[in-house]
Amino acid sequence: MSNPQFINPTTSYTAKSLSFDDEGRSKLISGITAIAKTVKSTLGPLGKTVLLESSNHTSGMTITKDGVTVARAIMLDDPIENLAVQMMKEAADRTANTAGDGTTTAIVLTEAIVKAGQEFIKPEHNTTEIIRNINKVCKDIISSLEKNSRKVTKGRLLDVACISANNDSEIGGIIADAYDKVGINGIVTVERSKSSETYAEVTNGIKVDRGYSTHLFINDHKKDECVLEDVKILVCDGEINNILQIENVLKPIINNGEKLLIIAPCSVNVINTLAANVVRNGLKFCNIAPPSFGYKTQELMQDIALAVGAKYFSEKTGDDLSLIRPEHLGHADKIIASRDNTIILKENTVSDELQKRIDELVEARESVEKNVDKKFINERIASLAGSIGCIYVGGYSDVEQKEKFDRVDDSVCAVRSALEEGIVAGGGVSLLRAGIMLNKYKSKDDNMGVALLILRSALVAPLKQILENGGKEYVSILNHIFDKPHNIGYDLKNDKFGDMFKLGVIDPLKVTKNALINAVSVSTTILSTNAIVTNKRG
Repeated sequence: MSNPQFINPTTSYTAKSLSFDDEGRSKLISGITAIAKTVKSTLGPLGKTVLLESSNHTSGMTITKDGVTVARAIMLDDPIENLAVQMMKEAADRTANTAGDGTTTAIVLTEAIVKAGQEFIKPEHNTTEIIRNINKVCKDIISSLEKNSRKVTKGRLLDVACISANNDSEIGGIIADAYDKVGINGIVTVERSKSSETYAEVTNGIKVDRGYSTHLFINDHKKDECVLEDVKILVCDGEINNILQIENVLKPIINNGEKLLIIAPCSVNVINTLAANVVRNGLKFCNIAPPSFGYKTQELMQDIALAVGAKYFSEKTGDDLSLIRPEHLGHADKIIASRDNTIILKENTVSDELQKRIDELVEARESVEKNVDKKFINERIASLAGSIGCIYVGGYSDVEQKEKFDRVDDSVCAVRSALEEGIVAGGGVSLLRAGIMLNKYKSKDDNMGVALLILRSALVAPLKQILENGGKEYVSILNHIFDKPHNIGYDLKNDKFGDMFKLGVIDPLKVTKNALINAVSVSTTILSTNAIVTNKRG
């Protein structure tokens, strides 16, 4: 194996096109309208699906209601319009990466804020101050959402799962049951089934809060993950500075056609060498850094090594990496490394040594006083003894399976977000109420007044879009619920008014909150734009 060779590109210059003021902004608005019109038609229980052609025109098609999947598929001819599309995608991507769901809501809010800004911001206004006020008020809105959130009960878990799965009670039930089995600290992943059946299995596994060290390890490009099955694992806390340090392990791995996960700090040269062999030679390697830092790193690495049956090589105890042999490696049935974390699925057995470690941690927990230390021990116990659920998504055709997979994946992410931060009234009601809350502001500042107008207009947009997708008249429904108690809204699916929590129409707080945060971030950037530079075409 040799270090990858890099070619320095020849410097080149491209002529630029410049657009200013209304000319540029009008095209930005046009691009925003195009992507929003496509994506927001999917919002709500009666939202429609979108049919996507494959990028190379040869590998079939995709039918989906997943907002981020639709957004990622859109690219426009006009460069300025396409810049707007890319920024809208950013709002969706940020929301998907942070909360796993809510991408369509983020796009709806982004469009609404931008269009309201275009309408209400006049030449005599201070745009910078208006944007500052929007961000300031947004923080109050987030606080209001948090104040009115509730913890998730078992029954509400099913509601969240069903709603996020496009009101599919069967899928919602499978997901809720999987989370019920793995517990609040457990993990649920989604895979494609080899049959038409959709079902869940629970196995032992651990989650490491570190992702792949380079995107070149990715082999599942749709989910941006490195997935390896039947994989050997090296566990070490000392930095690997030279690939020759682990030569005794790599040679038999390569010769036997095996796969290897290296949990260790690696130099850039070592990472590049591993990545080069993955890309050029098709070898199955992945590297992640050790979790945490300080004394916690050693303890967590000991846990991982014990869980996968590996010898833990530590520089703190003077272990020499050159002495590592294949028999010192651990094993896992499967690893899934994403940008931020890695899931290690292992055999459904708990060794005597592993059980002893769990018992020691349970005992230690009782003598710990600080909550932060107790939380750390709980995380270690969950990691060692925790379960990981896997939902296998089936379908009678590739198109059906793809569509169902997106729904299940969204639903799993939504449930996870709900468990983390709780739930709020769904159906656009929580954002509507947040908009009404803005009436408390009594500012004589014209710039603050414009900021409030923009947010009030935008916060009703998700509810309005849900109703529009369901063929309902917005004004009459709004008038019916406007002055009602905080949780009262309209259940579109069952055509009734009532308490959204009791009706089971709920959203994860984390999803709603991040959709708003990311929409405000992207839309205010667009509103502050006065000059646009693009590469000249033709």
